[in-house]
Amino acid sequence: MGTRYGNPMLELEHGFRAVDVHARLSVDEDVAARGRMISPDSLEREMRQAGVVRAVVVPEENPESSYLQYNNAVARLSVERPFVAFARLSGPRSVSDSTTDRIRDAVARRDDHHTDPEEIEQYAYDDRFHGFVMDAARDGLPDAETLDALEEVGLPVLVPGGEAFPPARLAETVLERSFPTIVGHFGGHPLNRELMGEAIDLLREFDDYYLETSLVRYREPLERALLEHPDRVLFGSGAPANHPNVAVMELLTLDVSEDKLSRAFDRNPSRVIEALAPREEGTPVG
Repeated sequence: MGTRYGNPMLELEHGFRAVDVHARLSVDEDVAARGRMISPDSLEREMRQAGVVRAVVVPEENPESSYLQYNNAVARLSVERPFVAFARLSGPRSVSDSTTDRIRDAVARRDDHHTDPEEIEQYAYDDRFHGFVMDAARDGLPDAETLDALEEVGLPVLVPGGEAFPPARLAETVLERSFPTIVGHFGGHPLNRELMGEAIDLLREFDDYYLETSLVRYREPLERALLEHPDRVLFGSGAPANHPNVAVMELLTLDVSEDKLSRAFDRNPSRVIEALAPREEGTPVG
């Protein structure tokens, strides 16, 4: 790795090809300047320091507004960078399990800024996008017709999971669908061990369901999942909230075999997200 990206002492030395399934990319220079996000160049530099060769990037949240502009900007900023763009979705339904919210969901209708089935098809057949992110706790859960469209196109869907959208609710709304589902933060954000355990338990029930490692912090759930379900764990950094160096080190220090680490860093994510798979150096992703 060259030194033009900063202090080489910051660069991790490890023997794994590493790809990242969860990073956010700012499309607003003012936001990046105020420190809430980082620029595309800075994100690329941090990935290189951590030895990450390619990363899925998603737009930051912007509720109550269409994500078309943000998604297109992320796709544009990914060109000639080692980034794989996912399109962000929104919907009219709540992830709450309350009786009142369930009644409201039964009659909920899409507003103009919500993702519709036609947009799913447009994103899926636009070779700049390689999957979707459904942050339903922040942006709302898409309606049944839109989820049907996601099943039709079959691209992977990243779903940040945690207390606001717990594993039990994920199971009844998303995991039974046929598209590959990658649940972020082991389903336990912020640092809820009990929910992480529930998310790992669900790996026995659903086949096309995976957990990504960003912001997990605890060794026990990471090691348990890698030992019990070595083909279902995908490395995610959570950048820029978490520096990729820190995220990589959290996996490298686990008490598991190199084979299991190689699966998490490369083989599993490359199987689930084709654009992350090895390719000739310099070949563009999109």
